[in-house]
Amino acid sequence: MAVRRRAVLGGVLAGAAAVVTSGCLADTFANTTGDSPTPTAKSKQSKQADKITVVATGDVLLHERLWTTAKRDGDNGHWDFAPLMSSVKPLVQKADLAIAHLETPLARAGGPYHGYPLFQGPPQIATALKQTGYDLCTTASNHSFDGGAAGVDRTLDTLDRVGLKHAGTARSRAEAEQITIVDVGGAKVASLSFTFGFNGLPYPNGETWRAGTISAKTIKLKAQEARDRGAELVLVSCHWGTEYSNKLNDQQREIGPQLLADSNIDLVIGHHAHVVQPMQEIDGKWVAYGLGNLVAAHREPNSTKAEGLLARFTFTRTGDRWTTAAEYAPLLMTDDLPVRVLDVRRELAKDTARHSRLELAQRRTTETVTALGATPKML
Repeated sequence: MAVRRRAVLGGVLAGAAAVVTSGCLADTFANTTGDSPTPTAKSKQSKQADKITVVATGDVLLHERLWTTAKRDGDNGHWDFAPLMSSVKPLVQKADLAIAHLETPLARAGGPYHGYPLFQGPPQIATALKQTGYDLCTTASNHSFDGGAAGVDRTLDTLDRVGLKHAGTARSRAEAEQITIVDVGGAKVASLSFTFGFNGLPYPNGETWRAGTISAKTIKLKAQEARDRGAELVLVSCHWGTEYSNKLNDQQREIGPQLLADSNIDLVIGHHAHVVQPMQEIDGKWVAYGLGNLVAAHREPNSTKAEGLLARFTFTRTGDRWTTAAEYAPLLMTDDLPVRVLDVRRELAKDTARHSRLELAQRRTTETVTALGATPKML
């Protein structure tokens, strides 16, 4: 499964890219200097890691039922979303880099909060994602502009405050021209994020730099730019697919293989469909077309909308070449209050009344993940 292609660049052009250490509280878009970033718990592998793990999960879709859960799980009037994700926390925390897709913009503390169709979610979710072990949120989605320019700004400000890096939307043209490159155990990993569209909403104030739409040409150019700025691995997140369908649509079938065929792109991560879609390996590189939801409340507990996917990718370096191995964990959202997202295999190991539902989620998820012939290992 050899992947590489060409020698990686050894350094970052001064002032050209955002490089931050996984897990630190540094400003995501601060310019770099010649100093090495301070290692953190997740990045203390070595000065130059030869193996790193990346965990990715699907949409964080903040329906009202999740607000009710956070109210119940909190105390003294504080909302707490961390218990919602406690089952997946062990897998997320073990990763060297953990990526969630924050689909909806965040409101200010105290609201007003809104659900579908124009989402404005409680900002406490950002703190909970950080506590669960996530390092970075991708933010380009069809709901990116639900709150206009202020919603974009407020969301990224909130992520900055809790120490989560982000990629996909921008507060200024200068920020949009940056590339989020994270130091993961000595390896520089770039995150790019794009969406199929914005539900018909215009760019706020005509500011087309606010978020990028999916185009093979555009993404390839950004991946090349990431390489030029020092990235050794380039991860591309695409908000795409047909909602509630586990089948690939034309855009996915056309663009997914094109992106993996580009020597500058190492991994493609998909979301938006709100159900699990297949994974595929092409010439040693992987695309997860749709990870379903990390958290949502579609109120259809027996349907595939309640099932999600956590994918883990292990990148191993030999000289200037990287190889990639893929694994996955089926997830299941409960519906009864308090709502929880469950690591299916972990819960199956317990004596649980949900055994048959968990088995169904595991079977359906595995059938979908492997539908295109891929054989990732189940975590």
